[in-house]
Parts: sequence; structure tokens; C-alpha cells
Amino acid sequence: MKIGRYLALFVFLMGLLITFGDRGLVDSYMMQKRLAALQKENQEIIRENSQLKHTIALLKDDLSYIEMVARNDLGMVKDGDMVYQFAR
Repeated sequence: MKIGRYLALFVFLMGLLITFGDRGLVDSYMMQKRLAALQKENQEIIRENSQLKHTIALLKDDLSYIEMVARNDLGMVKDGDMVYQFAR
């Protein structure tokens, strides 16, 4: 009878270790959630890099895009443009 109790205790302790121990089921579940979050973040960074590469290509080659950026972001005007300023 003592062997049965020790065996049951051993099986119970091993079950606890497998479930809650280091690299156990709970730890594995948390790592899978973290992996999914990191993969999602990685995809967002890849998308942002793609957009930045496209913008760099436009800034290198497309004069109309450069002009649009200069006008909209930097407030520059071409010769012959009429500038209106409104009082606030």
C-alpha cells in the first residue's frame, strides 16, 4: 500500500512539473502567444519598410513627388506662384 501512495504522489508531482514547471504546458502556451505577437509586429515592420523603400525611390527619381513634398511639408513656393496669407 505504501508503494501505491508513493507512486500516486510521484505521478502527481510529475504532473505538476509537466504543467507548471519550466518549459511546461503553461510556459509553452505563453511562448506561443508571445511568438504570435512578435510575428504580427514583424509583419508590421516589414510593411513599414516596404513603404519607406517606395518613398525613397520616389524621392530619388520622381521630380513631381519631390515638388509635392517641398510644397506641402516644407512650405516652399515656385517662382510666379501667388501666396495668400490670412490673418488668424
